[in-house]
Amino acid sequence: MNLPRKRTGTPQRWIWLIAGLLLLIALQLLERGNDPAPIPAPDNTPAARQHAPRSDPALAFLPREAHATLALIDRGGPFPHRQDGTVFQNRERLLPQRARGHYREYTVATPGLNHRGARRIVTGGDPPREWYYTDDHYRSFRAFQRQEQP
Repeated sequence: MNLPRKRTGTPQRWIWLIAGLLLLIALQLLERGNDPAPIPAPDNTPAARQHAPRSDPALAFLPREAHATLALIDRGGPFPHRQDGTVFQNRERLLPQRARGHYREYTVATPGLNHRGARRIVTGGDPPREWYYTDDHYRSFRAFQRQEQP
């Protein structure tokens, strides 16, 4: 007597498997769409040099890339990441408590990474009067002062 063979998978399982694979592919495509734009080359025109950040020994602790970010902040952009200039919410409560919208965050590039990394400059006020740097994604901050910008 020949018994019918037992099926190893139901059509419903195959549908879930295919849906899961499609979801993974869609997430990969969305992630690729969030790749940061290349950082624009520095503007070396006389007007840009006039507005270049001044050499300040108090800022020597900042990495070179942070100085480039400060120059972009001074110029008002364009910024390489869509999150740059957005409200920093201070959820960690490591900065002084201020009204929502007081703090803004900016990415500091990390050489060798193809994503935003952990380094940020956070400013307070409009125009900025408070300046903070973090290299560990908001686990700690170092306050710094800047000379008056032109």
